[in-house]
Amino acid sequence: MAASNFHLVLSLIMAVSLSSLHTSSAARNLLQTSQPPQPTLPTIPPLPKATLPPLPAMPNLPTATLPPLPSNPLPQMPSNPSLPMPTLPPMPAIPKVAQPPLPTTPLPTMPSIPTIPTTVPSFPFLSPPPSN
Repeated sequence: MAASNFHLVLSLIMAVSLSSLHTSSAARNLLQTSQPPQPTLPTIPPLPKATLPPLPAMPNLPTATLPPLPSNPLPQMPSNPSLPMPTLPPMPAIPKVAQPPLPTTPLPTMPSIPTIPTTVPSFPFLSPPPSN
């Protein structure tokens, strides 16, 4: 089974590689030929303009008469009774905890960063040839 898959893949690779040779030469030949003349398109006759009938006039609608609003005063809302504030129990005291001292180990020193040279070294093969 693996051998047939290998042969199938190999034959596809060969087919694509051989077809690309013909394709590239055909494209080169097409680029070297002159352009054919453009065909003339037939003219389309103009369509007749559609005429629409005029819109009818808007009819006058009767205006509705609304009854007057009552002028009664709005009822007053009852006031909220003031409730006594509850007393909260006292908060417990948080004990103070002493933290252990930090160790006094020195930090390691950072290595120095090398500098990048800004001049271009001269190479012997870039020198001009000797004059005669």
